[in-house]
Amino acid sequence: MRVLLIATNRHDRLMGRMDARPLPIGLAYVAGHLDPQRHTTKVLDLMFADDYLAEVEAAVRDFRPDLVGLSLRNLDNGSYLDPQWALPVTREVTERVRSASDAVIVCGGPAFSILPEACFDYIEPDLGIAGDGSETFAALAGRLEASEPYLNLPGLVYREGGKVVYKGQPSMSSFAKPPRLEDLDLARYRQAGFGIGVLTKLGDFWYPAAGSAQAVEDMAWRVIRPVQDVVDEVQSMERRLGLRKVFFIDNGFNVPLDHAKSLCRALIEADLKLHWNTVLVPHTCDGELVALMKQAGCALVLTGGRGVDSRDEAGLAQRLEEVERVCRLCEEGDLHYTISQGFGEPGETRESVEEKLAFLRRLRPSLANLRIGVRVMPGTAEAALALSEGTIADESELIRPVFYLAEPVREWLVEYLQAEAGGRPRWNVM
Repeated sequence: MRVLLIATNRHDRLMGRMDARPLPIGLAYVAGHLDPQRHTTKVLDLMFADDYLAEVEAAVRDFRPDLVGLSLRNLDNGSYLDPQWALPVTREVTERVRSASDAVIVCGGPAFSILPEACFDYIEPDLGIAGDGSETFAALAGRLEASEPYLNLPGLVYREGGKVVYKGQPSMSSFAKPPRLEDLDLARYRQAGFGIGVLTKLGDFWYPAAGSAQAVEDMAWRVIRPVQDVVDEVQSMERRLGLRKVFFIDNGFNVPLDHAKSLCRALIEADLKLHWNTVLVPHTCDGELVALMKQAGCALVLTGGRGVDSRDEAGLAQRLEEVERVCRLCEEGDLHYTISQGFGEPGETRESVEEKLAFLRRLRPSLANLRIGVRVMPGTAEAALALSEGTIADESELIRPVFYLAEPVREWLVEYLQAEAGGRPRWNVM
């Protein structure tokens, strides 16, 4: 079977002072799981395309696929000041593929998995896969080729009798096979972000307290890759492709703490000379880990303070204290970090805004992202507020960028933060 995989993400997170074009690592894992003895696979990445629809049509007409997989990475760019919705691009790609081919079109990816039924209804592919799609997509390709039943595959989304059907159980993957990176423009990705993605751990597909460090600590990890597997993958990338700039994909690199330290020690022992970045959550971190990370080649960590209702004054103070502790550990260990701080959360007042600004002024980050509003996600407190206030009529509307901004700060917060950031070149308002 001829399989065309298309990465539809064209957003660079719009960090303003720090471009970050993430490599489509999920799609690379899908490509890596397809059996080369049974399938001929082509990967088309639209990130750097000048005329992406023309490139899609040319690839379809030239390659003549039987099966097309579309990866939807983000619902939008997460910016309150400049919101950009991602789904229209994926829908346009679907329409262009369909105009030039009779191939079966399957949509998946992290964003699709947040609201699979709503995304399916808007994009209108033939099938969808919610969750980690590597094994399921490979199994689907095999069953389609053999004309075998496939509707019982995990995570599958389809239309039956005019209705979108999803049984609510996402597909799971062990990520047992390495990603196929050779089809991507690795030279450009080296210069366009934090590094080539390497998976270490993944938590829940979506958890309401996404910004909460305790949520990460309590999370039921669906994937914790063995340390040696991660080291082997990095060694293979360096040997085959000359790649040493890496981003370790992880909901919280420092949780569990022992796993993080073991990985650092293994990287040091392997003497890989890596230049890597990752995410630290403000919880369960110590000076020993920071020192090990630095010795193992860590150049930058991302951390932040979100996920606390500003009405909880004690909780907010504790949260800021936890974030500051991690930042101080990084400063003492000479480890560069960026910090993301949310503003406009439920209960936000002028007093809590000033508390957060005072907190940021005490730090010395490489970059501070001041995020305005909370991007509303299904199942969250903000979603409940949006429903009660009439901002949305149904959570399916959250496939579009919807932000919650607390009423007491709504009229003045944007201009105030922009003025505060005006004289600070390391502050970026989003």
